[in-house]
Amino acid sequence: MKAVIQRVKNCTVLVEGNVTGSLEKGLLIYLGIHRDDTDREVRYIAEKAVNLRIFNDENGKMNLSLKDIPGSDVLVVSQFTLYGDARKGRRPSYTEAAEPKKARLLYHAFLEYLTELGFSPAQGEFQAAMEVTYTNVGPVTILLNSR
Repeated sequence: MKAVIQRVKNCTVLVEGNVTGSLEKGLLIYLGIHRDDTDREVRYIAEKAVNLRIFNDENGKMNLSLKDIPGSDVLVVSQFTLYGDARKGRRPSYTEAAEPKKARLLYHAFLEYLTELGFSPAQGEFQAAMEVTYTNVGPVTILLNSR
């Protein structure tokens, strides 16, 4: 499983002009699911994301996690293109990405686990063409890989 974690002060996802998810501050997570991923990877990436100390403390140092910021939350967007392999030719190969049925199950398991961790995750729409707008603060962008 791969994730691109961005610290944001706002974020909105639109599908066909309708808002499917939004938040005012927290983390935007683009989530890529590998064909061999299981619940183990779901738990690893979710726990790592919400515990990353990438928010500023009172001294301006990145010492706080999402769990430490009152009113913050997370928005998750499924992103199979994180497994795009463009080493050969000009068209990326997505053979490492999970097939849609499995990816959908693990995407929803990820959202459920974030809920168990105390968050109310907003989300995009699985397999939809989405418009994602956000303001990255810092900017801070962290790449996670469960492998």
